[in-house]
Amino acid sequence: MAETELYRLTAREAVACLKAGEISPLDLIDAAEARISAIDPKINALPTLCLERARDRARELLAGKRCEARGEPGWLAGLPVAIKDLVDVAGVRTTYGSPIFADHVPETSHPLVERIERKGGVVIAKSNTPEFGAGGSTFNEVFGKTRNPWNTSLTPAGSTGGGAAALAAGEIWLAHGSDHGGSLRRPATYTSVVGLRPSPGRVTRGTVNTLFSPLSVQGPMARNVPDLALFLDTMAGFCPTDPLTLDAPAIPFVEAVRTERLPRRVAYAETIGQSPVDKETREICRAAMKTFEALGAAVEEIRIDIPDVEDTFLALRSQQFVIDRELQLQSHRDQIKPDIIWNTEIGLKQSISDLAAAERSRTALYRQFADLFNQYDLIVTPGANTPAFDVDLRHPEVINGVKLEHYMAASTLTAAITLSASPALSLPCGFDQYERPIGLQVVGRTRGEAELLAACALYERESGLAKQIPIDPRAGTVPPVD
Repeated sequence: MAETELYRLTAREAVACLKAGEISPLDLIDAAEARISAIDPKINALPTLCLERARDRARELLAGKRCEARGEPGWLAGLPVAIKDLVDVAGVRTTYGSPIFADHVPETSHPLVERIERKGGVVIAKSNTPEFGAGGSTFNEVFGKTRNPWNTSLTPAGSTGGGAAALAAGEIWLAHGSDHGGSLRRPATYTSVVGLRPSPGRVTRGTVNTLFSPLSVQGPMARNVPDLALFLDTMAGFCPTDPLTLDAPAIPFVEAVRTERLPRRVAYAETIGQSPVDKETREICRAAMKTFEALGAAVEEIRIDIPDVEDTFLALRSQQFVIDRELQLQSHRDQIKPDIIWNTEIGLKQSISDLAAAERSRTALYRQFADLFNQYDLIVTPGANTPAFDVDLRHPEVINGVKLEHYMAASTLTAAITLSASPALSLPCGFDQYERPIGLQVVGRTRGEAELLAACALYERESGLAKQIPIDPRAGTVPPVD
């Protein structure tokens, strides 16, 4: 394969070539640089590059230095990766999407970045994110808007929109992401890639101030499910700075994916609670469940009625915003976007009783999902409430005639699953009449990533959708809102 075509390799193919000595990490860095230079001006997915740092790291690997994790599960052998701009990379501009930190260059890397680099990953870029990761669309005052390569008039969602767009467009082989209310899953859905929100503790969150909260997690994104499993193996494992982290599994996730584990019973819910879902999205997702049936699974449509799920999530989420942003709000209010001010002020207005009620609701929701998993191997919903929307909007304003009061109202499907502490994978399942990607949210038992990945790999193989990427960015228009 010509160097200019190396971007078409899957992550696993590229790693196999690296291990065999058929290509070098420097070849892949050159290929990524050429691809980014050619197409990133059209999508603005990777605004910060660190190519010389990456080449220095690649030369160290080639010289046999800093290879302490060679042979361990998730060894990447010099594969270039992108890190979301919420996470520190030593010596690389890291802004968190905020003008407050526009010139910030950290001296040390986040523990997860250290783990990825220890296992042979080579960081070549920071991916774009909304300010502090808060937002249904990826834009900020530092780097501007990220566009969806399937239609550059549309958003890739947020907050890991840069990583998702870069994967779909072939700028990178693997992308790191994070997920609170759907920040990893919705961008994957909007760009026809795969993204996994792991169970809390599966991947370290590093040294954040909310170490004892299960809401926000770090996770992998990839072009296909086996690549995703590889990157999860890279990330997974105990971290002494994170008290909730789990040991890496005895059987690597890449091995789990190779084992055919057909889910016997699959539940499908077209929504959760009263959350509105785009009509055509519902139709496509319901039809997509026939793929599970074709694999031999019994599919049953169910209702998941959860009272006050949106209020519960907002209460708990806003508590975290107070922890993270209260002091910044006092000192830099004029530099912080309205969405963050809104989230933080909700938290500041809450009483102890409000938080107690939210905790009781979260516990009840977890028990409800535990009961469901006594009956079903997987629970499936649409991957997002709407398809990709206008890149100039902060969030969808209307769904099926229902006006949304705030941006989180378009994320209830994913936010509810966050509260369940279950791993959830965004899995492409088709396209709407305007050729916008549509996906499923496939949910597994808590800490059941192996079974979830194995089932989704079978679905992906049957659907064949992973073969459609990478793509060249496509210009388009904004579809009408029904």
